[in-house]
Amino acid sequence: MARSTFPRDRFDDLPDPSGRVGAHRAENPRLRGWIVFLWAAIATLVLIIVGIFGTLVVSGRISSGADPVPAPTPTAEATTPAVVDTSYSVVVLNGTGDEGLAGTLRDRLIQAGWSGDAVETGDSDSTDFAQTTVFYLRDADEAAAEGLAETIGGAAVGQSDFLQPSDDPNTPDDESAVKRLVVVIGVDRAAGQASESPAS
Repeated sequence: MARSTFPRDRFDDLPDPSGRVGAHRAENPRLRGWIVFLWAAIATLVLIIVGIFGTLVVSGRISSGADPVPAPTPTAEATTPAVVDTSYSVVVLNGTGDEGLAGTLRDRLIQAGWSGDAVETGDSDSTDFAQTTVFYLRDADEAAAEGLAETIGGAAVGQSDFLQPSDDPNTPDDESAVKRLVVVIGVDRAAGQASESPAS
């Protein structure tokens, strides 16, 4: 290589610089990107787990560790004791297509102590009444209705104003109130079963 023929100047006596000269770009380390991604994945997983756990606690599928609330225990309903009270008048309706059931049941009630004048019979508007039922009006009549249901055997009891006097307001303590029970014979006593059911 040919030597320079330029004359020497003040820049020829400068010492050789050590290190880098000029602009240099620092390398972008790839490991830092993986660390950020790893932490993001961990945070997402934790949020998902917390969300699932919270949903299970709120829906009651798992307990949160607190003392469980005891389930309410059902209390037995007080039943009204049955009382056979022949002072009640009784209306017997045949709710089936079989004839003679109301008269047969009337005869049984007379044998049980009711007077013939206190028991009336008739036919119901329905001929497919499901279950023989004794209907009463006031709460005070429930015991007598239960007693009548036991007397005829296997009858249900229900509260209704069906065929009750319209001039009888809700006066359970009024001794002068009309005392009436209504029996509707159902198809469970069809085909002569009313005369075969044992009296209580």
